[in-house]
Amino acid sequence: MLDSLLTAATTTTDLTLTTSLLTIFVAIVLGGLISFTYMKTNPSGYSQNFTLTMVLLPVIVAIIILLIGSNIARAFSLAGAFSIIRFRSAPGDPKDIAYVLFTMAAGLACGTGYFGYAVLFTIILCGMMFVLNRFKFGVSKKLQKTLKVTIPENLAYDEAFAEVFNQFNVQYDLKKIRTTELGSLYELVYLVTMNQVTNQKEFLDAIRCRNGNLDLSLTMSPTAAEAY
Repeated sequence: MLDSLLTAATTTTDLTLTTSLLTIFVAIVLGGLISFTYMKTNPSGYSQNFTLTMVLLPVIVAIIILLIGSNIARAFSLAGAFSIIRFRSAPGDPKDIAYVLFTMAAGLACGTGYFGYAVLFTIILCGMMFVLNRFKFGVSKKLQKTLKVTIPENLAYDEAFAEVFNQFNVQYDLKKIRTTELGSLYELVYLVTMNQVTNQKEFLDAIRCRNGNLDLSLTMSPTAAEAY
């Protein structure tokens, strides 16, 4: 009985108005559910454009599948049309990419008529995301940041801040050294790893006492370009 419920919608092969409206409606509902799950499991913030895209993407994929059907010529024509598109955006967060694939899979299931399976898989995966977020699965207890410190030329940079790093139990790796102000100053770039309980203000104050209150910065979300 359960199998018949999940596969009942796949018996129709002709494209009709009723089938099309049902497909679009189910795709919109699933896209909205996936988007809602994404918003609730991203307390740090999210883009409105991305959440709206997740609502529309299942519908777009489902419509494409409906139009193609089993027509091979249409499939090749569609592939040629999409080959014109060029995606120039930078690679996104792995979690965002997973949600994009999630919405595409939901739209594909709707377009092929497997409404029952589309709803079942969406509910299971959304529930799994809520559970993983609730128990903070994979959350690191340490923070990795980029520390940039300016020091005078007469200060030995090799072990200039080793005592401070050891005092605050901060792991560090000196990544880059460059001169500034016509060679009168040095800028050191460290990749530091600290515990969440570390008092960052006290840590920076200790660094300032060592570098003569010159410029310094602590980047909260370092990128590879900043680190190197």
